[in-house]
Parts: sequence; C-alpha cells; structure tokens
Amino acid sequence: MEGSNYEVDILLVEDNPADVELTLHALRHNKLSNRVHVAHDGEEALDFLFCRGVFSGREASHRPRLILLDLKLPRVDGLEVLRQVKSDARTKAIPVVILTSSKEERDLVQGYQSGVNSYIQKPVDFDQFRETVKQLGLYWLLVNEPPPSLGAFLAASRSQA
Repeated sequence: MEGSNYEVDILLVEDNPADVELTLHALRHNKLSNRVHVAHDGEEALDFLFCRGVFSGREASHRPRLILLDLKLPRVDGLEVLRQVKSDARTKAIPVVILTSSKEERDLVQGYQSGVNSYIQKPVDFDQFRETVKQLGLYWLLVNEPPPSLGAFLAASRSQA
C-alpha cells in the first residue's frame, strides 16, 4: 500500500503504551496503513473524530477508515466512545473493532448492542497478537468494501428511511 495513491488511516484508541507499540508494530510489519492516529483516552478519540479541542483545525471530511478501540480507557470509556461514534451520522459508517483484554461477557454484549462491527480479545502472546492485527487489518482495510463516501452513505440511509 505504501507509495500508492490509496490512503488508509486508522484511529487506534488505546491507553496502554505497550499495546500501542505492539499494534503499531504489527500494522507496520504488514504494511496495513498509511497513517495511524493514536488517541490515549476516549475524550481524545472523540475530539479527533469530531474535530474538537486541539483537533479543531483538522479537516472534518477526512475520517479514518477503521477505528481500533480499547474498552478500559480513562476519561471516557470505550463503550461511550462507540455509542457516540455510532449515533452520529458523520461517523456511524466507520467500522469499529473493539480490541481489548476484557473477558467480560457484559462488555461483549454491550459492544454489539452499541453497534460494534467486531469484538476481539487481545491475545497475550506477541506472535498471536501480531497475526490477529494482521488478519483484522487485511479484512477491514483490503477485503471489506466501505461506502464510497460519507455523502453516499448518508444519501442511501435517507432513501431507506
């Protein structure tokens, strides 16, 4: 993908520095993204997505192609980030993958009730983690066909209502 005109941005929402590094390494190793934006808490993620605060100058139409979201985050937890992303017309088409160490069934159920596209438990083994990130990146960034644009997604949503 590198060097192509096809830009793929990912928003990684993760507060654990070790998990950030592992995820970035796995994505770079597999050449699965042009840019990864890292938000270290839920509030920073929402500010990034909705161009608020320090991100107020960011181009609002330039949205990530994928959000990798941890659940246990400071300031605003992952489930609340998910709810806000999926309840806003500007962001609801962005695939959200929960990538978490949580084994709580309640988190799994609430994630799907809130509109998550995929829920993955982080493997503790480095090689398994790298393979997991590779597979989810291949699917969500190369195999899955997203809406052609936000405008097209919104138009289709309105016509079905």
